Amino acid sequence: MKTSFHILLAVIVSTFYVSCTTQPQKAQWAIALHGGAGNMQLTDFDSVEIEAFTRELSAALVVGEGILIKGGTSLDAVEQVVRYLEDCPLFNAGKGAVFTNEGKNELDAAIMDGSNLKAGAIAGVGDIKNPISAARMVMDSSEHVMMVGRGASLFAASKGLEVVDSSYFYTEKSWKALQRALQRDKKMGTVGCVALDKNGNLAAATSTGGMTNKRYGRVGDVPIIGAGTYANNTTCAVSATGHGEFFIRYTVAHDISALMEYKGLSLSKAAELVINQKLKTAGGNGGVIAVDRIGNVHLTMNTSGMFRAYSTSTGSRGVAIFKD
Repeated sequence: MKTSFHILLAVIVSTFYVSCTTQPQKAQWAIALHGGAGNMQLTDFDSVEIEAFTRELSAALVVGEGILIKGGTSLDAVEQVVRYLEDCPLFNAGKGAVFTNEGKNELDAAIMDGSNLKAGAIAGVGDIKNPISAARMVMDSSEHVMMVGRGASLFAASKGLEVVDSSYFYTEKSWKALQRALQRDKKMGTVGCVALDKNGNLAAATSTGGMTNKRYGRVGDVPIIGAGTYANNTTCAVSATGHGEFFIRYTVAHDISALMEYKGLSLSKAAELVINQKLKTAGGNGGVIAVDRIGNVHLTMNTSGMFRAYSTSTGSRGVAIFKD
């Protein structure tokens, strides 16, 4: 029997969707995270699955909150939240990464510091346990922004990051998804986090296993700075999830920031314009989580759902899956 559970969940989600877009007072800190977006329906999940996703999203949120409450940096917060999600097999990143057409895992990740616009990204790796930490290492310990494939793995290993056998990334769920996708294409989501810390610094981080059944070394928007990941202290921090090719072509994350910087739009108006007008009109599906320099949080999507959560120092907090 799902009826009463579904009704209660719908009420909670509706309340969440309204509350997360309104921030009446400046926040000392704020954080938001996502676990992918898509056109999923309530009937696609049973109560056990809903509870599992909700529990893990909440647990990841607690990780970030703990860092920010203690005065930690937004960079540390977004990295550690994404690491948590990478280690959770429920999501398409790290341990839960989906398989390519060749039956391999190819992971991408990016991180950006809004205080100085430094960024780091990796793409097409199959042996780094936590790609987001490798991306941060590229940012912090190299002169580059992006490294790919074997070179990225060698760099990560040289810096002491944990490298694992490819079997680590195997999950029955992802393998079965590949078998289904061999019959029909199936796009998967990603994970990400954005945060504002007590020093007023913004950061964004995103990590993904890419697209089930992808071929030919395809790389999506996640490691492309300005497409799936962007942070700038003068405007906002953004992490995206969805059909990566569209997010790259429309430089979605940076576009939201640019609308705020050059046209004076609020975070919510800029994000809605990009996701639910420009991107939707072009045929691109997905969503973003974002936080601005005074702690306003906005989470939006043009799909029927997006795994997401947020929290601020003003007491606002929520976890949700479906749009309405």
